Amino acid sequence: MAVFAASTSVMRGFGKLLSESLHPKFVKRFATGIPVSQDVEPAHLSHLTDTFGRQHTYLRISLTERCNLRCKYCMPADGVQLTPKNSLLTTKEILQLAELFVRQGVNKVRLTGGEPTVHRDIVHIVESLHKLKELDTIAITTNGLMLTRQLVELQKAGLNLLNISLDTLKPERFEQITRRKGWQRVIAGIDLAVQLGYTPKVNVVVMRGLNDDEILDFVQFTADRPIDVRFIEYMPFTGNSWDGNNMVPFREMLERIQTVYPGLHALDNKPNDTSKAYKVPGHRGQIGFITSMSNHFCGTCNRIRLMADGSLKVCLFGNTEISLRDALRNNCSEDDLLNMIGAAVRRKKRQHAGMFNLAQMPNRPMILIGG
Repeated sequence: MAVFAASTSVMRGFGKLLSESLHPKFVKRFATGIPVSQDVEPAHLSHLTDTFGRQHTYLRISLTERCNLRCKYCMPADGVQLTPKNSLLTTKEILQLAELFVRQGVNKVRLTGGEPTVHRDIVHIVESLHKLKELDTIAITTNGLMLTRQLVELQKAGLNLLNISLDTLKPERFEQITRRKGWQRVIAGIDLAVQLGYTPKVNVVVMRGLNDDEILDFVQFTADRPIDVRFIEYMPFTGNSWDGNNMVPFREMLERIQTVYPGLHALDNKPNDTSKAYKVPGHRGQIGFITSMSNHFCGTCNRIRLMADGSLKVCLFGNTEISLRDALRNNCSEDDLLNMIGAAVRRKKRQHAGMFNLAQMPNRPMILIGG
């Protein structure tokens, strides 16, 4: 069955994008209108290439389900039932699977949670990943509470990139959103990251009626800091009370900002970027928009997720998972593991469902996925 049926003219329009994000054999056939299923030898295709030609070079690993905050969009008000400790991946298993994925072509690993900095072996894990020569980037997404204690050591261990979640610039609202104190510690963590030479990304989940009145404040936050503030459309996950009314779409956010900053201009994006980048002239930092709901970026998705319980998730919004933990503990061979992974990747859909359909689909709470 033909997977692609695109004309040469379409390919010319998207050639640069595709050539950098898809497997070379798929690009050649796409450009000439030849179905990619013809004359493509399976031996030449990675276990991490799906049926649409997307190469998955970015692995997100959730180290733990535990977190020291209780953010409204991430965790249900009554909490979540955590996986028993003996059913979570051990540090050894995490590193074993990470190495396997890197040998298959993964060149970027992001550590998430829960909150990854509460994992007792976080520094050891970063050090071990840093020894994998094929791995270009080791990143972390954190709430920032522990950074003033840990970041210097993490940088020495080999941490390249840093994303910090901060949904408000108001201390009292921070407690409302996270159900905990700690706003000043997060700000101190951001400033330390800048001092150490990072250009941290600050993730802001925008929720209508809760923090959307701070969009312009966050733009101003980039004026004297070399940071990348990324406005994230509110996404539906189990227990986070999402509905279409409290999701502020990208276009609305952009229009609000352009009204005050008419010089705002778009920056170039790399093919696999999830954020649409913009900059205000004269500001040290920049802003971006993650538009999963109103303008998805499934076509160039290169991400797969390994959750703390060892489940592999090939789409953030998908509810189909396979357990690599069980395979490891049942002494599956490496070939069997790779075949499992390859089968899961090949089942990945062209794109996720629309936002209202997603809201009705069973999925894990965000804290059990890791974003």
